[in-house]
Amino acid sequence: MMTLEFSTVLSVAALIVSVTTMWLTLLRKGSIRMTQPTVIFLGQMGGDKKSSKIFFRTLLYSTSKKGRVIENLYVRLKRSETQQNFNIWVYGSKELNRGSGLFIGDTGIASNHHFLLPTDVESFVFKAGNYSLEIYAQIIGDKNTKLLHQVDLTISQQEAELLKQGDKGIYFDWGPDSKKYHTHIDSRPPKIKGDIDSLLSEVLLKDR
Repeated sequence: MMTLEFSTVLSVAALIVSVTTMWLTLLRKGSIRMTQPTVIFLGQMGGDKKSSKIFFRTLLYSTSKKGRVIENLYVRLKRSETQQNFNIWVYGSKELNRGSGLFIGDTGIASNHHFLLPTDVESFVFKAGNYSLEIYAQIIGDKNTKLLHQVDLTISQQEAELLKQGDKGIYFDWGPDSKKYHTHIDSRPPKIKGDIDSLLSEVLLKDR
């Protein structure tokens, strides 16, 4: 009798483990999340198309084993009562691609992400003040867009004046010990097999 009861308990336990495993690997939808961006860039791009842009590097990952697909990614920059969407998404570390459907597995994808203004907006002036950078994803299967991350940034008056000089931009580098971003003004993001702004322009022109 004791042996029969023990066997029954083992069978029930095995069934629970099997159902749990199936739910975690096959049935659980999960979502998309991202890590703290290690670097963020706000500034102007050169190349064939003069425009404002936002750049950052991060790891996107899925909370489910089967992964999810990002249909679109965009950022919203807010300052006081002003807000602007940067909805043209281009990503890649070695080769740039126009963002339009990206599968994210549970191991994640680390990449650079570039965001440009809508075609009907010429530029965005990065004035002095406190900013909120919001990163949104439209995930296939979800009705509403998901806020992946929100970052508070500050541009000083001195930095704002420097940003008026040509193709300059402001970098926000994450300090793991201080738990905050450290800023410096520099030229646009580093080259990837040639001038990155020219490559961005080529990607945009090719897709139109």
